[in-house]
Amino acid sequence: MSSKPSSDFLAIAQERGYVYQVTDAEALDARLKAGPVAGYIGFDATADSLHVGSLVQIMILRLMQKTGHRPVVLMGGGTTKVGDPSFRDEARPLLDDAQIERNKAGIRRVFDSFLRFGEGPTDAVMLDNAEWLDRLLYIPFLRDVGRHFSVNRMLTLDSVKLRLDREQNLSFLEFNYMLLQSYDFLELSRRHGVALQMGGSDQWGNIIMGAELVRRADQKDAFGLTTPLITTASGAKMGKTASGAKWLSAEKFSPYDYWQFWRNTEDADLGRFLGLFTELPMDEVRRLATLGGAEINEAKKILATEATALLHGRATAEEAAETARRTFEEGEAAETLPSITHALPAPLLDLLVAAGLATSKGEGRRAVAGGAIRIDDVPVTDAAITLPAKEVTKLSFGRKRHVLVRAG
Repeated sequence: MSSKPSSDFLAIAQERGYVYQVTDAEALDARLKAGPVAGYIGFDATADSLHVGSLVQIMILRLMQKTGHRPVVLMGGGTTKVGDPSFRDEARPLLDDAQIERNKAGIRRVFDSFLRFGEGPTDAVMLDNAEWLDRLLYIPFLRDVGRHFSVNRMLTLDSVKLRLDREQNLSFLEFNYMLLQSYDFLELSRRHGVALQMGGSDQWGNIIMGAELVRRADQKDAFGLTTPLITTASGAKMGKTASGAKWLSAEKFSPYDYWQFWRNTEDADLGRFLGLFTELPMDEVRRLATLGGAEINEAKKILATEATALLHGRATAEEAAETARRTFEEGEAAETLPSITHALPAPLLDLLVAAGLATSKGEGRRAVAGGAIRIDDVPVTDAAITLPAKEVTKLSFGRKRHVLVRAG
């Protein structure tokens, strides 16, 4: 934008690092300043939880609500049956209706931690595009919606062009995805007065086409905003690591592990992540970002506690912080560490996989060879050992990943 936004939402979003691209930024700023705006982000129901890679989208919806606007969470019960081809090398597996419903329920539980749902003007609402997409008649859809799209232009969009340039298959089913996403915007505009679509920067082409469809079909104002792709300072994609996705569901990724994930933030990412993933005042964010030496570790603990409190609650976050303090500063095998129940005796490699400390026996074997595995704080040198029947055993991978194995 050419000047600082006057609306609270855009001003705060820009200052905290949420804004990458905006369509007609000045007009959107004026619309936001004039009164409550309904804005949406779509989430396909491909798993029963979202992971940290979706957290920026969740936080910007939360910011909409905190600044007096209405966040709309659009579940892709319909589009999940197609699959978004954006920047993918191959088609996604297609899910049946029952699995999609289970996934939607799990994702709703994540959003309950961040948004207030209800019927008020700024209360969040969760919708499902299957409500209109499952009822579409093909010929009327082509006539009323398809005529607004140029195939020539669609072929130039990065999300499509990437697959074609690599000579990778792009099915007609997937090619339709951008029409369906654009139609979502049109339906949300008509049904719920939604004027803003948001999403990651990889959705820019789809968002522009949706806004244009609303303007052409109904002559209404429609706006788009994208957030930056979040990668770590070392170049890793946010939310996924070699050890697996960092889920926002406590059942799939414990609050303690979630706290540790943020505690292990790279030094160069600290200030940026404090702005994006906490609600600390920006003056405090900037102060913490300047710390160095041993103090930077204290700042990382603040990031971990604040981020965990937003998802799991303040009490749980402080419990995770205390567990970490007792484990690493006092060497105590705290009872609140993540735990599994497993029949014992059992081979060490089986337990490493069951505990999520290794993705395979081969990885576990390499970790032992590298001196990374400890049992009750004692280094392990033989990957072939069997853990005896003992009520509780602490398995450790490195200094910061621990799981209690309970005999069962």
